[in-house]
Amino acid sequence: MTIIEAIVIAVVEGITEFLPISSTGHMIITEALLGVNMDEFTKAFTVNIQFGAILSVVVLYWRRFLQSWTFYQKLLVAFMPAAVIGLLGSDLIDQLFESVMVVAITMLLGGILLLFVDKWFKKEKENQKVTYRNALKIGFWQCIAMIPGVSRSAASIIGGMQQKLSRTNAAEFSFFLAVPTMAAASGYKLLKLILHPDGISMMKDNLTTLLIGNIVAFIVAMIAIKTFITFLQKHGFKVFGWYRIVVGLILITLLLMGVDLKVV
Repeated sequence: MTIIEAIVIAVVEGITEFLPISSTGHMIITEALLGVNMDEFTKAFTVNIQFGAILSVVVLYWRRFLQSWTFYQKLLVAFMPAAVIGLLGSDLIDQLFESVMVVAITMLLGGILLLFVDKWFKKEKENQKVTYRNALKIGFWQCIAMIPGVSRSAASIIGGMQQKLSRTNAAEFSFFLAVPTMAAASGYKLLKLILHPDGISMMKDNLTTLLIGNIVAFIVAMIAIKTFITFLQKHGFKVFGWYRIVVGLILITLLLMGVDLKVV
């Protein structure tokens, strides 16, 4: 992976991490289009630069992270389902990362779902706070996003709205939940890379690439978060739904025509 490829992928990550369109799916598509070799470092890079993006949440919402311990306890409760399922299903998730067809199908189905979300949950309570029970259920919703192409942001926001949270409250809790979830995923993937027979060598050769990727993802994500909250309040999810449908249909069409989009 070159520095330019890393920057492009990091920009895609920063834009898409907190939008309901799947950051992982978009990075897999981008890597396929760029022809990036899917070696152990690339797999680790794809997950690890999400850490740079989630740091933007801590910076933008730093006052919220200085609240009572109850705030962190609720995040821990919501994080536990992903921690357990992610650890047990790590190898299967890695295999799914290599399939553009999986991303294409989940992009399409997720897009269709987003067309109806606002109508299904229009009776939302604007000021309801997240309870421990809410947090646990949202945590299970988030686990659906372990399938590439299923947006973690969309899954957890929809989970929050299903628990009668407003779009804004659900989105903000999704941002907060990203911090422990993606920090754990990034750390675990980095540890697996280090323990790989050639891991230390790959880290030394690509440390600059990894640092630049995280910095770019951090900067772009800060802009994306502010833009997304404003857009979501005014317009809801339908635009993102149509976007996902179009991207999914294009990918499926290209794959059925024999265009090689396989991540190698």
